[in-house]
Amino acid sequence: MKKADLINLISEKTGVPKVDVLVSLESFFANVKDTMASGENIYIRGFGSFIVKKRAAKIGRNIKKNTSVQIPAHHIPAFKPSKEFVQQVKEAVPVLEEENEAIKTV
Repeated sequence: MKKADLINLISEKTGVPKVDVLVSLESFFANVKDTMASGENIYIRGFGSFIVKKRAAKIGRNIKKNTSVQIPAHHIPAFKPSKEFVQQVKEAVPVLEEENEAIKTV
């Protein structure tokens, strides 16, 4: 699903004009980005948490030049779904028979 599809779906379900849904969605995205950029986490009960994770400094490799590269410590955004969210997806999405066979052969 793309953002345009999501806007259409919300507009159809709520009866709110697409322009208003777009403005609300863009505002939500901007606020999430700004809040996380300031180092704060966002907790939405029943949906999940947008969290800022710290990555430790490490040494990486530049394969083309065959040299070591120092990667400094940094923060990355992450999303952790709530238990209810995870359970709903588990119950709704069927497991394909091919996936089960692949697990059995490993």
